[in-house]
Amino acid sequence: MTRQTNGTNRPSQRGNRIASKVQTIVAEILRDKFSDDPVIAAVSLVGSDAHGGLSFTRLYYYTHTDPKITQERLDEITKTVRYELAARLNQKYTPEIRFTYDDTIERANRIEELLKNL
Repeated sequence: MTRQTNGTNRPSQRGNRIASKVQTIVAEILRDKFSDDPVIAAVSLVGSDAHGGLSFTRLYYYTHTDPKITQERLDEITKTVRYELAARLNQKYTPEIRFTYDDTIERANRIEELLKNL
C-alpha cells in the first residue's frame, strides 16, 4: 500500500521504496524497543505513503485493541521512533512520520456480513 506521486499522478518508484523502507524499519523499532508495551505489541504496520517530496511518511496500522488508545500511545512514542529511525535509515534527511489507523479489514468484514444476509 505504498503510494507516492511525482506530480503526474503516476507512482514514484523512489517514494515507494522509501515509504516501504521506513515501514520496515519502524516495524523493527516497534518490535525491538516496545515489545513489552501491550498496546504497541498488538500493532501491525500494513502500509505506508510517502508525501511532500519524501519529507513525510504516513504509516498505516491495524490493531485488534482499541484504536483510540493505540493512536494515543503511538502519538506519544512517535518522537522516539523517529529518532531511532534516523539512526537506522541511511539518508540525509529523516521523514516526519505519522501513524494512521487502517480499518480496511473491519470494513471488509462488514461487507461480507451484509452479503451473507442478502
